[in-house]
Amino acid sequence: MPGLIMASQPSWITPFTGLSPRQFGKLVTAIRSEGTSPVPKGRPWSLTLEDRILLVAAYWRTNLTLRQLAPLFRVSKSAANRIIGHLGPSLALQPRQRFRKDAVLIVDGTLVPTRDHTVAEQSKNYRYSTNHQVVIDADTRLVVAVGRPAGRPVTGNRNDCKAWELSGAKAAVGRATVIADGSYRGTGLLNPHRRERGQTKLPAWKEEHNTAHRKVRPRVEHVFTRMKSWKILRDCRLKGDGVHTAMLGIARLHNLALTG
Repeated sequence: MPGLIMASQPSWITPFTGLSPRQFGKLVTAIRSEGTSPVPKGRPWSLTLEDRILLVAAYWRTNLTLRQLAPLFRVSKSAANRIIGHLGPSLALQPRQRFRKDAVLIVDGTLVPTRDHTVAEQSKNYRYSTNHQVVIDADTRLVVAVGRPAGRPVTGNRNDCKAWELSGAKAAVGRATVIADGSYRGTGLLNPHRRERGQTKLPAWKEEHNTAHRKVRPRVEHVFTRMKSWKILRDCRLKGDGVHTAMLGIARLHNLALTG
């Protein structure tokens, strides 16, 4: 029996994925060509690949509980959980390996409230959260890397300066030029200039640099705003590394929505 929500009906795609039907089709084609979601042995999936991708994207977009989401696709709660666990990593953004010589990147950290307290800690938003270091291209505003530590996600009580190294974001960008805010002082990134002790004002050239910095750096905040329209990043119920898998998947959807 078909579900209430199906990828074959284009009217469902945009509100439940944040993508246009054309962009969603490109995503499905990419997943098929990458071969990252092979057909498992044993009993086949009750949903087509298109519907499974729609289910995962809808889960991230709406943050409905599995008990609420599963009936919309006419599957059981456990089946929906297996689909998210199996297909979610296949949608993850792959970090860019090379950058243009003149590329300028911007990094900042964002806190994602996370209910799994084994991977989260109380942070400045007074909630148990994880810290995610996101790097974007300053020109295109596309996400080029999301820091991914080898173990569990970086906890929310880590400051950005420390999370920059712990998350692996520093290694991911190599020697590219990276802009950051004042919380990354001492990391070698391009930070705004500050007055030294005894200085009443900055030299004119430093003021000019700070003005240019203020115009460019907020672009990463705009990216966070768009990414958090996928509501799972406002209150994540996934356990373990699931919060980071969702972050990587949403980064890919965000990029696809920008490029079309």
